[in-house]
Amino acid sequence: MSSKPQADAAVQQWQFFRAGDFDQVLIRNGADLAALGQLDKKLWATLSCPVHGLEFDTRTLQLIDGDNDDRIRVPEILAAIDFCKHLLKSLDIMVEGGQALPLELIDDSHDDGRHILASARRILASLGKEAATTISVDDLMAAHDVMAKLPCNGDGIMPPSAVDDAALSAVVADIVACVGGEADRSGEAGVSADSLAQFFEAAQARLAWLQAAQAGGEILPLGEGTAAAHAAVLAVREKIDDFFVRCRLAAYDARAAAPLNRAEADYAALAARRLSSSDEELAGFPLAAVKADGVLPLEQGMNPAWRAALAQFRSAVVVPLLGERATLNEEDWQAVQARLAPYAAWLAAQQGAALERFDTAQLQALLAGDARARIASLIEQDLSLKPEVEAMEQVERLVRYVRDLCVLLRNYISFADFYSGRRKAIFQAGTLYLDQRSCDLCLRVDDAGKHAALASLSRTYLVYCDCRRRGGDKMTIAAAVTAGDADGLMAGRNGLFIDRQGHDWDATVSKVIEHPISIRQAFSDPYKKLVRFIGAQVEKMAAAKAKAVDDSMAAGVEGTAKVAEAGKAAPAPFDVAKFAGIFAAIGLAIGAIGTALAALVTGLLSLAWWQMPLVFAGIILAISGPSMLIAWMKLRQRNLAPLLDANGWAVNTRARINIPFGTSLTALAKLPPGSAHTLRDPFAERRTPWGWYLLLLVIAGGALYWLWQRGVFG
Repeated sequence: MSSKPQADAAVQQWQFFRAGDFDQVLIRNGADLAALGQLDKKLWATLSCPVHGLEFDTRTLQLIDGDNDDRIRVPEILAAIDFCKHLLKSLDIMVEGGQALPLELIDDSHDDGRHILASARRILASLGKEAATTISVDDLMAAHDVMAKLPCNGDGIMPPSAVDDAALSAVVADIVACVGGEADRSGEAGVSADSLAQFFEAAQARLAWLQAAQAGGEILPLGEGTAAAHAAVLAVREKIDDFFVRCRLAAYDARAAAPLNRAEADYAALAARRLSSSDEELAGFPLAAVKADGVLPLEQGMNPAWRAALAQFRSAVVVPLLGERATLNEEDWQAVQARLAPYAAWLAAQQGAALERFDTAQLQALLAGDARARIASLIEQDLSLKPEVEAMEQVERLVRYVRDLCVLLRNYISFADFYSGRRKAIFQAGTLYLDQRSCDLCLRVDDAGKHAALASLSRTYLVYCDCRRRGGDKMTIAAAVTAGDADGLMAGRNGLFIDRQGHDWDATVSKVIEHPISIRQAFSDPYKKLVRFIGAQVEKMAAAKAKAVDDSMAAGVEGTAKVAEAGKAAPAPFDVAKFAGIFAAIGLAIGAIGTALAALVTGLLSLAWWQMPLVFAGIILAISGPSMLIAWMKLRQRNLAPLLDANGWAVNTRARINIPFGTSLTALAKLPPGSAHTLRDPFAERRTPWGWYLLLLVIAGGALYWLWQRGVFG
């Protein structure tokens, strides 16, 4: 392997290859990779690509995505290369496609390399591979699984299961339940230093709040019954306030009493319904009869919808605070609220609501114990492993870059994988099987309508399919059809999609973007359109004729019935002489057509034998030539860039899909080599050779006309 390349090396001598009608750089060795920053950005095939939706290791892309914006840009690619240059003795291993990193290639001439090497050896030792000389992504994943199951894994989060002491583990679980937890590497919710402090600060505040009420004073005028009294007041406060305001208004003006008590019509409306004490409309009526004296009855004469609430208010509030009484005036109501106001203010100033499950004694025991200090100590022990875990993450980054970075570059700085045909590009999602063909250029899309708006500029025939798998998985793909014809492609057709992992999906065509597929299709397209047009016209004429016959028969039957009813004579029989002119006109038309055909045949027979094929070729060229020319021009304009740009890429060139390469992207059905083939179909329909009959008739008519012109018949 070559020595470690220097950042300030001489200007690199690049090698390019031509594909897709543009020059693409070839990464031959580690020196090319190391000097990639020198390459003009205008020569990069892509300037950015998305992190998701690609057939590529998402974790590797996330490590490259330094700003976590779900896009990979040129500076992030160069930063990943610089990271490898700093830690490896040679970059050749990356170009060679190594699946594992040899430990001997880690540059231990500086502290960063020594730390990475030491961490790699610790990882292998934790897996029982002390003698291993390479480390792979699989080794790292296994080590991550082992690390995640350890009580201390370097993330500073302590889940309940990681605490051996049962009582302390219960405290950790309480903290998670009260203030929320953070995900540990194992996936379990645990306690961090911040959540630990938040919990105990809330516990201190809540204890002080609870002790303020228990210290005596006016906060609990009814002792333990104060809470029930406060709840009873809240249940009726708005309604009682409304009642006393109405009474004050009635005292102000006696005329107001009647309308304030609701009209008789309102009661009549209630009378027509089946009433209950929970009736909402009834609950909207005043609490009791509104009078100028302003006295609220507590035993009889109140609104039935509020009887239960007033009974609870009387027993929980009025009797304990004012004594036994059957009515309540406004002064007493204000006195009740004043007695309970300190409790309402104390309740509004509640502290540590998340710790409502704990009473005063439990909070005192929790704060007086050493649980906080012990949990904090466990978190510190866990954090002490953070440098080792971070070094482990750096090892993962390096190993993944060695395995994956050049694969990404073959689909980023160039489209080498796509145009070489040796492997699929990272944007190719799989293969669609539809209408006896397989399409290899299939892209995942999030929104078919949005994608099609830009992808149509690719000049490529596109089929959008909704794909589903058992279990509810769904996705949408856009498949490029670059061979065959379009006769059987339409919305609603079903096919089969095989993704890159070998999973099969039911695919249903949802949208088609039409463009020329091949010159062969363009050749036959005018004739197919003519046949479809003639077929449509024949069907239209046949339908019209059938309708006319039906109408005529119906009119005849109706006319005959009317004649029979009127006793009149039947209509006159058909008169041939009357229609002689029509028959003569038809004969003239047939004669004109025969004359035209005879003239055509005569003209052909007058030509030399070698001129006849040229005439037929000219006719075919006149019909199919324009269609083939237009198709040829559009096929030369097929472009991969809009397909990728519509998926969030920033393609920096026109990546052409010419006719030979396009044909390779769609394979048509072929019988396997050496297959036996029986051409006879026992159920095939017997066809009358009308075409041959017509051709013979034309030739015979032309020959007769030619003989007649030369006087053979007369």
